[in-house]
Amino acid sequence: MEHLLFDVQEGIATITLNRPEARNAFSIEMIERWVKALEECRDREDIRVVVLTANGKAFCAGGDVKAMREGRGFLERGEATLDTHSTALARKNSLWKLIQRVPLTLDQVDKPVIAAVNGDAIGAGCDMALMADMRVVADTARFAEAYVKLGIVPGDGGAYYLPRLVGMPKALELLLTGDMIDAEEALRIGMVNRVVPAEQLLEETYRLARKIAAQPPVAVQLIKRAAYQSATADLRTALDLVSSHMAIVTETEDYREAVQALLEKRQGVYKGK
Repeated sequence: MEHLLFDVQEGIATITLNRPEARNAFSIEMIERWVKALEECRDREDIRVVVLTANGKAFCAGGDVKAMREGRGFLERGEATLDTHSTALARKNSLWKLIQRVPLTLDQVDKPVIAAVNGDAIGAGCDMALMADMRVVADTARFAEAYVKLGIVPGDGGAYYLPRLVGMPKALELLLTGDMIDAEEALRIGMVNRVVPAEQLLEETYRLARKIAAQPPVAVQLIKRAAYQSATADLRTALDLVSSHMAIVTETEDYREAVQALLEKRQGVYKGK
């Protein structure tokens, strides 16, 4: 059974983690397929929105605890011959060259990414949910940055993403205790966007995805860039960047279509040009 599924329908790409028997813990196959899927999302012009979800009861358990217990590193190797655990350098490279390629590649994807969190997101699985642009979560989902309980550090971006979402004091509380929080608490502290009944998760996620996919795609991509660029830039730099973005979007066919559609009180039809 493939450890990760990838599908594109009507401008929306869906990446589905597919190791339900292992609570969608990482394997080399999963990570390699994940990176390739993200590269395709980055490069294909027909993809406008990306949805990340999982099969089974859990969203993602992150690192494979069974592999850790048996001294085989952080992830299931399957038939791979790559050394991922024998030395400190091998363990570092298993993160840098494998697992961390997911956030590094995702950082190149200009299209909005929505995580549909169907169940527990633990450790690196929590990090993978946090690295999406938005999170729609089932009311049964739970989150934990559980690294400290295994005597390890957040190796997949938790120390980067979590403080940016909930602030440093709350992030440190969650990182240093490893405490589990439920969906409602995650919503209260600003970790997630929406909490919905579990049986409505995909319906609500795709409703949001379709709403975004129906917008002018060049504008959507540049708005995402502007938001992330502005988060790390001074005001003058942020305004300079967005003025360049404005100059570009007003040259597009979609800009003219959007203005006309507004005047005619109809939904615009956009080509990404």
